[in-house]
Amino acid sequence: MGQEEEDGAIRLIITEDVRSYIYETAKWTKFLSIVGFILTGMMAMIALSVGSVMDSMSEIPAYSGLAAMGSGVFIFFYLLLALVYFYPSYLMYKFSSAAKLAVLYGSQESLSEAMSKMKSIFKFWGILTIVFISLYVLMIVLFSIGAGIAAA
Repeated sequence: MGQEEEDGAIRLIITEDVRSYIYETAKWTKFLSIVGFILTGMMAMIALSVGSVMDSMSEIPAYSGLAAMGSGVFIFFYLLLALVYFYPSYLMYKFSSAAKLAVLYGSQESLSEAMSKMKSIFKFWGILTIVFISLYVLMIVLFSIGAGIAAA
């Protein structure tokens, strides 16, 4: 990638191979976003139907303890999971749309929007990764403390 200066600003030159990479990435992100939307819908349907499943399970002695937890916990979990999955799918869809416009029409504004959405996708997954690593560390500490108390 070369650079040229124009009015004191550095401009990137988008070559044909870079354009093809962006366009192909846009196709894959559109596919992944659509799959994400479908999975989000399925998770929401599971969340809305878990109450009747839990009622049915309460009649089976082996599952009565699980049913005693209540369907509210499962409804909350699946709706939260659906929401967590919806957001990056939405960002990928927006990236895909903006990236295709940028490549097809040479729109700098669309390319900027696409890169902004890509940044948001990676930021989201980075924050989520930090949250999960923190939860794992917390679980290890709590289990270690619990094992120490049980051994004493």
